[in-house]
Amino acid sequence: MDLIHKLMNIIVPPLGLTMLLFFLPTYLFFKLLISTIKSIFSEDVAGKVILITGASSGIGEHLAYEYARRGAFLALIARRENRLREVASTAYQLGSPEVIVIPADVSKVEDCKRFVDETAEHFGQLDHLVNNAGITPVCIFEQAPDITNLRPAMDVNFWGAVYATYFAVPHLKRSKGKIVTIASSAAWLPAPRLSFYTASKAAVLSFFETLRVELGGDIGITIVTPGLIESEMTQGKFLSEEGQMVLDPEMRDILVSIMPIEPVGKCAKAIVDGACRGEKYLTEPAWMRVTYFWKVFCPEILEWCNQLLLTRPGSDSERDTPSKRLLDLTGLKKYIYPESVQFPELKAATG
Repeated sequence: MDLIHKLMNIIVPPLGLTMLLFFLPTYLFFKLLISTIKSIFSEDVAGKVILITGASSGIGEHLAYEYARRGAFLALIARRENRLREVASTAYQLGSPEVIVIPADVSKVEDCKRFVDETAEHFGQLDHLVNNAGITPVCIFEQAPDITNLRPAMDVNFWGAVYATYFAVPHLKRSKGKIVTIASSAAWLPAPRLSFYTASKAAVLSFFETLRVELGGDIGITIVTPGLIESEMTQGKFLSEEGQMVLDPEMRDILVSIMPIEPVGKCAKAIVDGACRGEKYLTEPAWMRVTYFWKVFCPEILEWCNQLLLTRPGSDSERDTPSKRLLDLTGLKKYIYPESVQFPELKAATG
């Protein structure tokens, strides 16, 4: 057995690389051809039923507006009922024939069963499930006072998507529908303070890739890996190490630094366009895809850069990081952060 593995260690890597280089041009050509055909015959969602979790703000809110513009029926899910009703009213004005609001917590399996069942019973079908609900824990691992305070990262980001999908699959099989899951580019980017968040998003990515294989062609699955998109997270709303939701724009500046934040409306349009084309993967903004190749080919350099920029060993203040100093010194915030992200306290006060 050892001899077999030794031989495979010698033969498989160069053979595999040679085959990849040989087939890659042909693969990319056919992928471009198929993508062009899908763009021409993109799905029309007018009159179809779309269920969106985490629809009270950020990407989920604007996905509701984008689907509404295309004439889809909507079921909007989140914990904040008042905010959901505001989003529903706007979506109706934008063109949705009917919008229902179902307050629920995706981390509770019984809530997920309830909102999927209510949507299917009300509209008689379900065509797209959009798993968008998520939270962002921010904490240095060894400084967590109680590690269980960070458990909601998996409960909401991972299990919330899994629960909803489990109950939606029978309905989506009947309609030949789609699942759109919002993961994150953080799934492959090892940023300090975001270990629980990146782990939960990596789990989402891996789960839905495997589910795609299991389901075959019965249900389309689009996995979205956004970069920095205008949202409550990029306004500084985090789950603290004490397990409380807090608004901390300074921590946002440390984590984001001079990385440009994309307006959420543009991102939402790209996601719906990608889902309607039947894309398997979508990264928005598209330039973030290159970071995946950094991770694959030079992970040590990526880790070193993140450690250098985002941590400050030996400093009296953990917030005195090069990333924060870089943002302050360049004065780029007003150019690369959307206005609602620059002044999150105004948004918090009004909504």
